Order: sequence, then structure tokens, then C-alpha cells
Amino acid sequence: MKEFIYTKSLSKIRKLTKRIKVIQGSSSAGKTIAILAILIDKALKTPNLSISVVSETTPHLRRGAIRDFLAILKATKRYDDKKWNITNSTYKFLNGSYIEFFSSDQSDKLRGARRDILYINEANLISKDAYLELAMRTNEDIYFDYNPTHPFWNKEVLLDDEAELLVLTYKDNAALSSNVVNFLESKLELAKTSSYWNNWVKVYLYGEEGLIEGVVYKDYEIIDTIPEEARSLIWGCDFGYSQDPTALVHILKYNDYLIIDEVIYQKGLLNSDIANLMKSYDVKGEIYCDAAEPKSIAELKKYGFQAKAVQKGKDSVIYGIQLVQQQKLMVTKKSINILKELENYTWKQLKDGTYDNIPIDAYNHALDALRYAIVSKFGSNKYSGNPSIIIGNFNYK
Repeated sequence: MKEFIYTKSLSKIRKLTKRIKVIQGSSSAGKTIAILAILIDKALKTPNLSISVVSETTPHLRRGAIRDFLAILKATKRYDDKKWNITNSTYKFLNGSYIEFFSSDQSDKLRGARRDILYINEANLISKDAYLELAMRTNEDIYFDYNPTHPFWNKEVLLDDEAELLVLTYKDNAALSSNVVNFLESKLELAKTSSYWNNWVKVYLYGEEGLIEGVVYKDYEIIDTIPEEARSLIWGCDFGYSQDPTALVHILKYNDYLIIDEVIYQKGLLNSDIANLMKSYDVKGEIYCDAAEPKSIAELKKYGFQAKAVQKGKDSVIYGIQLVQQQKLMVTKKSINILKELENYTWKQLKDGTYDNIPIDAYNHALDALRYAIVSKFGSNKYSGNPSIIIGNFNYK
């Protein structure tokens, strides 16, 4: 870095006012340098400020955030070699403030001392649990940035009233060389005829969230609220325990729509726990469950619920998927687990890059529960209409 350039990215980030600042953008938007410049400025102006910069691994930090941090200090003639502890990756300022760098794979650091300000670099590469450990030990502002290559836990953070989202693009980064700009914009023509390049352009030029290729359910919208006039219709349940969550979804009817509501999505539940939760949510009506769990179904019946085994046969999974695909899906923003499954439930990919007619058995717990209910209620000519589907998550409590 020969000189430090004040970019639009930096200006826009400075204007964020909420405590949790979520910065989404491509790798060419200048997110990291802008955030680090703001943190350096805060450290210089506020005595005894403690700032942590965290990323996936130490090598990742050294190649990225640490290199950019030192480059900014040198370009602005603020660097003092005596203040940089290379062993601890910590820079101490004369006023007692410091900026430390560590990786999220250091569990002792995650659960260590509190800090004033937190910056998570490329948050899409660390786990939600790591974020929560860090966030609960942060007194003031939290910054995190990411390349929107795929969906992750950022949507859960954005539900917080203290969080705000800023989307940056390469056009916000005046420090970008003309060679890089030309390279990026050369892909616009390719994007007109290629789904791969169209997705690439969305992420790396426009800072929009990319799509995972080969997803099973592509067509759905996200909505804010569920109509109050909806009436209960049917329930679907997929049993889990230690490795997989138990998922219970509630299907309601509203005019020509079906509303699918996430009710239970939790690991480690005994059948007695499931029954108690169902009672607390006032579950009434038919509950279609995985036929591979006859004991669990029998126990739910003993607790007074109308639990039934879904009928399975040859190609029943594909049949059920096709039945769900025929519907128009809408998802409320509160349906976090259903949204995550919809974004990650994919077909098996073949060596030639095409997709087989076999779904990968992952990210499908709530979606299996949905499929059980849809097939049992509307399959085999039991339902002649073609309702749309709204997926939601009511607050039952």
C-alpha cells in the first residue's frame, strides 16, 4: 500500500449507528481495510480501549487482516516497530489502547477476557457458537464482514434490533486498480448466458448473496408476517435425538395458501420432552411422522396425540419432493431453521458437474417433516387443488 485512500466503503461504514455492524460485500469492496482504519482511529482517540480482530485461522489472519493493518499504519506514518508484538499479534498504542489479533480456533481466546470492540473478519468462515462466545464478551461495538458466497448464520444476527446491514460493492472502493475493475467487469458478458457466472457476478460485483448450486427447492419468497385468519390443518414430524434435531412443523390453511410453521427444531429430545413441548404449543390434529420410528409414534399416541406413520413406497422421497415443488413457497424471516435447510438441501452432483435425481441426506429435517405432511394430506389424488405454500414461524409463547 503506497498511500491510504479514503474510500466510499470507509465513509459508509462510519455512518453506521447500531451496535452490531454487519458489512456484506465482495472481496474487492475494501471492507477489511476500511474497518481496520476505523478501529485504528478509535484506538488512537480513546485511551485504554481494547479491540479484538478475529478470523478463522492464524494463517488467514496473517495473509489478510494483519497484513492490511500494518500496511495502513505504515502508509499513514503511524507504525512503530516497538509497539508491535509479533509473538502475541498485538499492537499497543501510547494511550494504553491496543488491537489484538487471534483466530477462532483458539478456544481459550474465545472464552478469555472481555473487550471493548470486536471485529470478526470473514465471519462466514467461523461458527455461530464462536461468534456467540465472542459477542457475549464484548462491551461495545461489534463489526463483522463477509463475502456473500453462501448463506450462513448472519441472518440470525440481523434479527437483533441492535444490528444493521450494509452492502458494499467494488464501486465503493476507489483504491481498486483498473486492472482488477476490468477483470471484474469482463464477467458481465459471461453472466448473460451462464448460471455459474451470473451467480459469480452477483457475489463479486454486486455484493449480493450467492446461491448454492443444485438446491432442491429454488422457488420461494421471504415474507414478514402471517395472516391471522389462517386455520390449523395438519402437522409433520421428523424424529431426531443426539445427532439430528427433532423437527415439528405446523401446516395451516389460509384461502388458497398453506402456511408451514416451524414449531420444534431441537436436538436431545426424549419422546416425553416432545410430548411436553407439543402440549405447551397446544398441538391438536393429525401429526404425520416418519414410519421408521414406530415406537416414538406409539408413545406420542399414549400421550394423547393423533400421531400417524406416513406411508412410504418406492421413490416416495422423490414423489414427495415433486409434490412440494409444485407449490409456491413463501417463508417468513423468523423461520430460521427452515430457511437454512431450504438454502442448503441439494441434489447429488455427478462427476461431469450435472445433478442426479437423488437429494443429499443433509439439511432436511424440517423439510422431511413438511414432506410427510404434504404427501399424507394431499398425495395420491387426495387433494385436487394446487395451493401455494407459506412457510412461517409463529411465536407460540
